[in-house]
Amino acid sequence: MATNLAINDNLINEAVAVGHHHTKKEAVTTALKEYIQRHKQQQLIELFGKIDYKSDYNYKQHREK
Repeated sequence: MATNLAINDNLINEAVAVGHHHTKKEAVTTALKEYIQRHKQQQLIELFGKIDYKSDYNYKQHREK
């Protein structure tokens, strides 16, 4: 799907250079993947302390089954 975006030339050129990308498309694709990954990680971090677990759970015992 072709999409036209008005992206700051300085930003895209710096992203290409810093990331050692061959094309602007490669730089944008990588940036979007990293953006998505970072937000998914943030969602997981927000769960810390909200999930209850059994303190007496023995994971080694369940491996033997």
